[in-house]
This record gives sequence, C-alpha cells and structure tokens, in this order.
Amino acid sequence: MMAALLSSTDLQIMLVGAMVGIASSAVGTFLVLRGNSMLSDAISHSIVFGIVIVWLLTKQQSGTVQLVGAALTGLLTVLLTEALASTKRVKQDAAIGLVFPALFSIGVLLLNIYAHDVHIDTHTVLLGEIGFVWLDTVNLFGLPIPQALVSMSVMTVLNYGFIFLFYKELKLATFDPALAKTFGFMPSVLFYVLLMLTSSTAVAAFDAVGAVLFIAFAIVPASAAYLMTDRLWMMFVIGALVSIGSSVCGYYLAVHLNVSIGGMMAVMTGIFLMLAFLAGPRYGVITQQIKRRRARQTPMEPPSLS
Repeated sequence: MMAALLSSTDLQIMLVGAMVGIASSAVGTFLVLRGNSMLSDAISHSIVFGIVIVWLLTKQQSGTVQLVGAALTGLLTVLLTEALASTKRVKQDAAIGLVFPALFSIGVLLLNIYAHDVHIDTHTVLLGEIGFVWLDTVNLFGLPIPQALVSMSVMTVLNYGFIFLFYKELKLATFDPALAKTFGFMPSVLFYVLLMLTSSTAVAAFDAVGAVLFIAFAIVPASAAYLMTDRLWMMFVIGALVSIGSSVCGYYLAVHLNVSIGGMMAVMTGIFLMLAFLAGPRYGVITQQIKRRRARQTPMEPPSLS
C-alpha cells in the first residue's frame, strides 16, 4: 500500500510541501509569539552565505555539514543583529535590515565568483522547485522516497522533539523571559537553539521549496493560529493543519491554473490567514462585530433596589 501511495507524483509533492510547513510552523510559532517574525526572513537569506562558505571549504552541496553551516550562519545573523541593537543607535528591525542583506549579498558575490558553475545559485536558494522533488529519491526499506521528504521528516522530528522536551521552559521563556531566567531556564540559550533549528530547517527546505516558501510556511500558519486560539499547543495543531491544507489546495490550484506550485502554496497560506483574520472564532473581524451587535441588542437588567 505504501509503495502504491509513493508511486503517485502528486502525493509526493504534496507530502513534501506539508512536511516543510509542519516543520517550519513549529519553530515559526515561537518567532511569532516573541515578535521576531522577520528573523525567519533574515535567516533564510543569510544562510546563502553559510552554504557557499561550507561549499568552498568542503565542496559539499548538501548533507550534515551544510546543515551545521546554515545553523551557525543563522546564529551569526542573530548575534550580529543583537550586537547592533544593543548599541541603542538602531532598533531591532533596523538591525535585521542591516545584517541579513549584508550576509546575503556577500553570499551572492561568492557564488557568482567561485561557484557559478555549481548547482548552487540564488534562483535555487530563493525559489526552489517543489514540482521536481520526486526525481531525487533515496532507497529506504526498498522504496524510492524523495530526498526532500526524508530530510524534512527528520527536521520535523528534531523540531518537535526539542519542543516536547523543553515545552515548559520554552513556554515560560517566550511569555516571561525574566521569570524563566530567575528559575534558571536560560531563555537565551533556548532561543539560540531554536534559531539553529530554524536555520537547519531552512537549508533542508531550500533545495525543494526555496527560501520564499519557507518564510511563508514558517510565519503565516503560525500567525493564522495565533488569531484563532490562545493555547500554545493548539497553535501547533492549527499551524500544521493550515500547512497541510495549503499544500493540498495549492498543488491542485497550481495544476489547474498552470502556475508555480510553490507560489500557489504560499498564496494559500495567505488565504488561510485572511480567513482567520475575518472569521476566527475569537479575534476574527466578523466574529467581533457579531459579538458587539449581540451586546447592544441584549437588554440591560434594571438595578436591584433590595
């Protein structure tokens, strides 16, 4: 049965998209809650610098070494950003805007100078091509499985494993860093590990879906979940469902309209976010209007004279 399912090109593409979304939204949830959503954009672009540096040193285009290099580059991005912000001369968002274009531009220059004839280019890194993931397979248990599906499944397990092991610590460090530090939970260390996982997820995803779709999956499903619930664990569930729905709907719409599959998946995440914004059960615009209308229509009880 599994062989029959994996023989479907359509299913392989949708599975890869869903796994990218599930893995990305897991770490993206904490970025959204901390107000650091733009760090996903910074990391996904600055890893180009790490990718080309690792290639120049090792001549490896993928694998564990690239994951480590990307993770360290993401950490470097955050350290440089915080170093700039700590000077009090620029704000956090301005520091991000200064750091990641610098690293990204250096990476692009190095690519064009030293790796222009290698299958590492800015188009691949930024856009990828999820429609071709079924061509690059590995043999597992006698079945040809897309390499991207394997790598993203591993990242999903790593991300959720980290969240499961340190759920209470991450929750407290996200909502009250000062109290977490008082309890000895080392919120800064947890945050850096989370960013390293974010960087690793980005580099695992870039060959299949590119940095642009990674950013969409990292932030938009988590933002939609934030509009729909106040419970952290439920945000993970909703984020995963939005990712799966965006992958499935985006694929079929892309095929029907003959447009970019990855682009349509990103568009679908935006549509789900708009639905959450308009019709979310707690904070949706329509829901809030209905509640206010009911409150105006409810007659006030006269005060008691007793």
